[in-house]
Amino acid sequence: MAKYNADSITVLEGLEAVRRRPGMYIGNTGSRGLNHLVYEIVDNAVDEHLAGYCDKITVTLQKDGYASVEDNGRGIPVDMHQKGVSAERVVFTTLHAGGKFDNTSYKVSGGLHGVGSSVVNALSEEMEVFVYQGGKIYRDLYHRGIPTLELEDGLLPVIGKTRKSGTCIRFLPDDTIFERIRFKAEHIRNRLHEVAYLNPGLTILFRNERAGEEEEIEFHESEGIKGYLKELNKGKNPSCEPIYVKSVSEGIEVELALQFTDSFEEEILGFCNNINTVEGGTHITGFKARYTALINSYARELGTLKEKDNNFTGADTRCGMTAILAIKHPDPQFEGQTKTKLGSTDATRAVSNVIGDELTLYFDKHLDALKACISCAERSAKIRRAEERTRSNLLSKPVFSFDGNGKLANCESRDASMNEIFIVEGDSAGGSAKTARNRRHQAILPIRGKILNVEKASMDKVLANLEIKSMIEAFGCGFSEGYGHDFDITRLKYDKIIIMTDADVDGSHIATLLLTFFYRFMPELITEGHVYLATPPLYKAIPKKGPEEYLYDDAALERYKKKHKEFHLQRYKGLGEMDAEQLWETTMDPEHRVLRQVSVEDAYLAGHMTGVLMGTDVVPRKQFIHDNASMADLDV
Repeated sequence: MAKYNADSITVLEGLEAVRRRPGMYIGNTGSRGLNHLVYEIVDNAVDEHLAGYCDKITVTLQKDGYASVEDNGRGIPVDMHQKGVSAERVVFTTLHAGGKFDNTSYKVSGGLHGVGSSVVNALSEEMEVFVYQGGKIYRDLYHRGIPTLELEDGLLPVIGKTRKSGTCIRFLPDDTIFERIRFKAEHIRNRLHEVAYLNPGLTILFRNERAGEEEEIEFHESEGIKGYLKELNKGKNPSCEPIYVKSVSEGIEVELALQFTDSFEEEILGFCNNINTVEGGTHITGFKARYTALINSYARELGTLKEKDNNFTGADTRCGMTAILAIKHPDPQFEGQTKTKLGSTDATRAVSNVIGDELTLYFDKHLDALKACISCAERSAKIRRAEERTRSNLLSKPVFSFDGNGKLANCESRDASMNEIFIVEGDSAGGSAKTARNRRHQAILPIRGKILNVEKASMDKVLANLEIKSMIEAFGCGFSEGYGHDFDITRLKYDKIIIMTDADVDGSHIATLLLTFFYRFMPELITEGHVYLATPPLYKAIPKKGPEEYLYDDAALERYKKKHKEFHLQRYKGLGEMDAEQLWETTMDPEHRVLRQVSVEDAYLAGHMTGVLMGTDVVPRKQFIHDNASMADLDV
């Protein structure tokens, strides 16, 4: 064993730590982490707006793969810093350097960690910075976080004159860090629109200059989060008019817009200093608790709840609710650099105070709105009790025993962190998978055909479906739904749940039905990174000379054709066409397989598209298919 002494201690200088462990700063190196680079720079520009110095931001996806963000704020300081170089150079090369720590330059900010700009710089192959200040244009240039321009007595070179003020940053992500370096335009566009809703006085221009995707959209939402609420509920039937309150408590500004519809879903979006806290946090906790208490209090006061009645549950009071909660906090504490969850305890008190005071005033003046809110809770409670009886009856029947569909081939190990389960369509493919698997850590659960579309089904039909019951039993962690929460991720028996279907249209449909079930009834499986899609090969190329090769998509086939002139091509229409050895080496062997992890980058977009594609309303689905027909990849 090597000696462990002082020489074993490694000190990562400058931005080297970011390049060594990028996931600590941006979450991951997939699509979500890539887009997060843009969000970090945009957040800094929005902070200039919050400080009162910027009213326009332009975000461009350029033809050459670069992304650029330009604002008309004050411009990053370019004068001499006490470190002996331009302050701009310090901002982009030093972690935890910025103007947001003393509450003088920025009273409210989303970029409080002081690492956003420097992290983006560290993870970019090239970054170019232009600062427009004092009638001059200053320029700086970096390569993978390292400055490449010589300074003039420590100051940035001046390359021209201008009447503008602000900052323009353009950068090219490093392809040695990220899996792909092509930004997801739709996700960035949605995020920018969201920021515009949260900042009614801000105009955001989004440009996509990439070939085949050219567009230019200007976002300016003068109604703020009330307009956002209307957008979220477009196409739904409202039960009441939008409710809007805003006030300040303990130095924290709290803004809330909510509305009930005839939907049974609860959708609450939380923001802190324009940051979308997708994992919730203390502000959401404060809102839920105070709102539930308030509705129960009013329900008893109005006689809806009698003395003998139990209170409405929190889920009851929020059934059918769409809400947007946005707070401005002078010193928020986020959990992690990606800021997906708020941890500030004072946010709970502030939100609770504002909701209690302002909603009380609102309901006292708008009795119809109050009655509509209570009516939604009453409706939910009745359905919940009926569903609980149905579920109790179904779960108590012998058919819901732990034998499931009788086809689960479990693994030998009980170490959940090492185990994985393959969900395979059909007995033929299931048989091959059972033979091919590593029995120690790999379980196989064959399912029969296309499972129930849970987006269109009632709870009794969902729980009566044999394939769904088999998955619930196999996973071991229960399930969640609109009226109860029996799901416990700590009881999950497998670290990886791998959907393994044929590489054709039917296989894609089955995978979509499974993902819909997971997303609606076991969302934590996806949000915590346990769900994967297997990638079986489409072709097997057999040349006259040389080794055989598996090809996983048409692009791989085209590359193969350029290198090989004479070969026989075998097309796999289904997993059942492969023997156990082929299935293992192409799709199941951890050393060689390709797995695609399922993740949710935009919760609203994911929920909306699930409803459009899998729900009962045909019109929006037809429109989506019509709009995206040219992008379809049909198996012929």
